[in-house]
Amino acid sequence: YFMYLTHLWFGLLSSLVVFTLCLTGCLYAFKTQITELYNRDLVFVEKIENTKQLPDELIKNLESEKKKITAILLPDKSNRSWVISYTNQSGDLKTSFYDPYQKKELGVSDQSLDRFFEIVLDIHKTLLMGEVGRQILGVGVLMFLYLMFSGFILWLPKKLKYLKQNLTIKLNAKFKRLNYDLHNVFGFYTMIFLAFISITGLYITYPWVKNALIVSLGGESLSQINSEQNKESDDAFASLMNDMLDRQKEKSEIDQEKQVSINELIFTTEKFFPKPGIISINYPNSENPRYTVTKIDTDNFLGALLPNELTFDKKGELKTKDIFSEKPLNKQFTSLSKPLHTGEIMGIPSIIFYFIVTLIGCLLPVTGFIIYYHRLVKTKV
Repeated sequence: YFMYLTHLWFGLLSSLVVFTLCLTGCLYAFKTQITELYNRDLVFVEKIENTKQLPDELIKNLESEKKKITAILLPDKSNRSWVISYTNQSGDLKTSFYDPYQKKELGVSDQSLDRFFEIVLDIHKTLLMGEVGRQILGVGVLMFLYLMFSGFILWLPKKLKYLKQNLTIKLNAKFKRLNYDLHNVFGFYTMIFLAFISITGLYITYPWVKNALIVSLGGESLSQINSEQNKESDDAFASLMNDMLDRQKEKSEIDQEKQVSINELIFTTEKFFPKPGIISINYPNSENPRYTVTKIDTDNFLGALLPNELTFDKKGELKTKDIFSEKPLNKQFTSLSKPLHTGEIMGIPSIIFYFIVTLIGCLLPVTGFIIYYHRLVKTKV
């Protein structure tokens, strides 16, 4: 009875928040795919054998046009264009698509849909109400987590013979029973996944949730890390200082005109990570004097998109190596928290799955309210 009462009132209080979060999550899920489809003439190119340009040739051509490269993204599929970010003579930062077969710049993507998705994301994060909205959403999600726990307790059949009834939807039933089954059965099947999405959302929102998850995955609490950083040993301090001095020296030692060959950086990256994958290269800037090369690894049991990272100085010497599989569990989770929350972790299959789950999430407060309404009317009668 206690579970029923708390499930009812928490459900009523959080229903609008849950519906809004799930609906905006559904709308935002396919942002990348919709944007690419809208710009398909730029994103997709025709493969022409033995004509593909090397990155160094592209860079030379763009620099001859007084364009300063800041980043390059090389896809893992041969029918997709390269994505290049650069600053032009006016100092404006642009992201453009490039056909490596035709050896020509295709242009900047149409960004007319960006404003729509920005609003959807802002609603999802803050209800367009800034910090106040963020706190309202946080409380609503905490209630939603309790609803899944209490809902599971209420779902448990009193006798084993009723288990099948709680696992199936009676499609030929009257509306009242059908609505109850939709709420009861769909809630059970999506409970774990909705809870996981909720927890990863809270991880991004609340430091205390982040701290709890990191500790539960074998990491150290944030306060402990800060405390240990204040009591660093001489060796650790010396190592940190040496790295800072190295970076400072790299900033002043070599100018932008003496950059290493990008072909060589890619070749070195391929030696460490030979499997096909998307490669992104971020150029040195005022904050980071090194080339940062990230390659996405999908050669794993689930086909998840796991990032591996190398950094090079401007001479092309390898400085750091960050391999995903060698990280402790808590750092793996930290680096994947966003794609785990959005469903991008396994590409299109996981995005579709998340879309279905969040669509059911939209349905739960609606069907729950209808159940409450019918019981309210019955009580009055």
